[in-house]
Amino acid sequence: MHTWQLQDAKNRFSEVVQEAIAHGPQIITRRGVETAVLISIADYQKLTLQRGSIVDYFRESPLAEYEIDLTRDRSPIPAELEL
Repeated sequence: MHTWQLQDAKNRFSEVVQEAIAHGPQIITRRGVETAVLISIADYQKLTLQRGSIVDYFRESPLAEYEIDLTRDRSPIPAELEL
């Protein structure tokens, strides 16, 4: 990854974008502190499209075939645990 100072990244934005496309994420610093990353749309899609919903995660789980009781215990809270 290449690191760019914010002012340089602003002045050479087209080059920063091209570097992100060709060579991967580009780090941008402000006052010496890493503050942002510029990534290509392809890298962004890899990051975001790999994630499914939590529902999909549980449906695809090896444990999906087992019956799980998800009913809430409605019994009163013991006195020593009340807040």
